[in-house]
Amino acid sequence: MDPLSQASVAATLAQSGSTKEKIKSATLLGCFAGLAPDLDVLIFSPTDPLLFLEFHRQFTHSLFFIPIGALLVAAVMHKIVGKGLSFKESYFFCLLGYATHGLLDTCTTYGTQLLWPLADTRFAWNNVSIIDPIFTLPIVFLVVFGVIRKNPWLGRAAFVWGIIYLSIGLFQRDRAAAAGYELAASRGHEPIRLEAKPGFAQLLLWKVVYETDSHFYVDGVRVGMDTRFFPGDSAEKLAVKRHFPWLIPDSQQALDIERFRWFSNHYLAVDPEISNRIIDVRYSVVPNEIDALWAIDLDENKGPDEHVNWISLRRGDSAQTDRWWRMLFSEPGTELP
Repeated sequence: MDPLSQASVAATLAQSGSTKEKIKSATLLGCFAGLAPDLDVLIFSPTDPLLFLEFHRQFTHSLFFIPIGALLVAAVMHKIVGKGLSFKESYFFCLLGYATHGLLDTCTTYGTQLLWPLADTRFAWNNVSIIDPIFTLPIVFLVVFGVIRKNPWLGRAAFVWGIIYLSIGLFQRDRAAAAGYELAASRGHEPIRLEAKPGFAQLLLWKVVYETDSHFYVDGVRVGMDTRFFPGDSAEKLAVKRHFPWLIPDSQQALDIERFRWFSNHYLAVDPEISNRIIDVRYSVVPNEIDALWAIDLDENKGPDEHVNWISLRRGDSAQTDRWWRMLFSEPGTELP
């Protein structure tokens, strides 16, 4: 999730384990420990554009790395913000803060390698958006006032709020997925797999992605008091031999496709508008659109040892924002027959 969410959630657990005399130091140590795992973004290569995909949310986010990561943070931060604490106490508060990071990231849709090095599986529970102020702001408010009032119970209340909100997210996710299966059935489709992903900053509007033999379909679903559907686009599934017959099987570009396939959990399609572009269909600003946030471009003229081009497509123009807003609050959507 975003840094503010990570820091504040980590602070709730550290604050919960403190006393009023130690609450400020505990909160600061928890905050820094909760932010530390994302230092893996510094691992990148100027020659290999996909290297960061392999390392972001990898070892620093693993459950097995928590004791080590907490120890490293405590070693750096103890003398800086651990005033009045023994090193053992600083380590304890860092341990509590660090432990929240990977699990909170797993609640989003990106994918987190919780079991590295035993497995490189990317876990994603899809029950909260990467940025969600309804989740984060009450936690920040309670954590800050917990320090001001020197009351650990406010941190505990913040932690409980986080658990409640994430539980609501699981409930809403399952409702959206059930609606997605209903929509697929109305088209005569039997999905090979289907996932529901929360839209930006809320748990009301969801993106449903499902796979058939030949295509991926994306739709918007609003799950409030009733369920509303916003039928969307489809894209042809990637078939490397058919779409890129010129590609040498053991070339670096072919290997990069497989790395991108692993990262995207096999949700790869050919861009409907750019024939040499492979997109990750899991994400878009507007839930029912094929409008990828990132992609890779292949080049027939590259040598066998050259990498693909990584393309960041993140954008949010006013027209997209307006469509998203109308789907969330204004448009009635459609009902299935």
